[in-house]
Amino acid sequence: MISTHALALAQTLVRMNTVSRNSNLALIHFIRDQLQQLGVKSRLTYNADKTKANLFATLGEGKPAGVILSGHTDTVPWDGQDWTLDPLGAVVKDGRLYGRGSADMKSFIAIALANAQVLLESAAPFAIHFAFSYDEEVGCFGVRELIADMKDAGVKPLACIIGEPTSMVPAIAHKGVYRYKCCVRGKEAHSSLTPQSVNAIEMAARLVGKLRDMAEGFERHEPRYEGFDVPFSTASVGQFHGGIADNVVPRDAEFRYEFRDLPTADANIMQKEVLAHTLSLQSAMKSVAPEAGFSFETICEVPSFLGSAQDPVTRLALRLSGEPRTTLVAFGTEAGIFKNSGIPTVVCGPGSINQAHQSDEYVSLEQLARCEAFMQGLAASPALA
Repeated sequence: MISTHALALAQTLVRMNTVSRNSNLALIHFIRDQLQQLGVKSRLTYNADKTKANLFATLGEGKPAGVILSGHTDTVPWDGQDWTLDPLGAVVKDGRLYGRGSADMKSFIAIALANAQVLLESAAPFAIHFAFSYDEEVGCFGVRELIADMKDAGVKPLACIIGEPTSMVPAIAHKGVYRYKCCVRGKEAHSSLTPQSVNAIEMAARLVGKLRDMAEGFERHEPRYEGFDVPFSTASVGQFHGGIADNVVPRDAEFRYEFRDLPTADANIMQKEVLAHTLSLQSAMKSVAPEAGFSFETICEVPSFLGSAQDPVTRLALRLSGEPRTTLVAFGTEAGIFKNSGIPTVVCGPGSINQAHQSDEYVSLEQLARCEAFMQGLAASPALA
């Protein structure tokens, strides 16, 4: 059964509006102050305009190395969703905690914080680090600053446990998420004079067609990675804008697209194929209008993650969760960034991704109780594995 203190902290965090477009400082300062009461110092790293911050804290200073408990503090919005409860109400009903971020992933952060005293007094031969980031939902931007600061401070953790919602089943792999914006500049003209123009929408459509061809190629030819819901890489276009009137050849068009690459694939190679295709299109465009062409902006690059069931941190998570198996997850996390920085990582946290980002998002109290038992088991752990 989840402790009253942990549930109350989870409700407190859910009631703070930390949608990615907003500041998360109220939540970060709340955690900092809670830790300060235990004599634990926090390191904050900020975004450029200092409206958001990461928090890094070590429980067990002096121990040679530690295990990171990692979570992101931002949430997705609920605009236009059909909620029957207040998204910031943190209502407990029918054995569930409802609210935006309850599953993804404030409850994990709250349970870690509620058990900070236990973790601080742990007899385990390693320290525990809290690493709570900003802007995960919009591209995993904050965690890069957090890891850089951690390295500057000389902190060299043994491992990282990311508490994303996996129903407390340790996850050892996920796909990458790479998103880009393509802007196409053409040359406008009256639609009766099309040979004197470069139609930006039509040129963009040719590139969209290339992306569709690539997606079909992944599905037909890419070696399968069994265990994923979709066991091959994907490409898709999410937004398309262009044109001002039916009788004006459009000068500008814009679309956004993404690759979700398997851990065994390479999204950078995929993007290079897109760029190469634009070169085959641009020469004809520039023959009519030298200023015509394609430009690209990177929206986010979240690397895929591939851990191992044999990693000590995975074996630890299996033991603490009581689960007999590992899993793969379809969604992206900060795990690949931690892993690529040299920190063995596993993803394991309460709740299901099926409830995350949805109206009436919730996490069951049973899952929260399992997560709290996980934390207390970590405090009592005699070794990493």
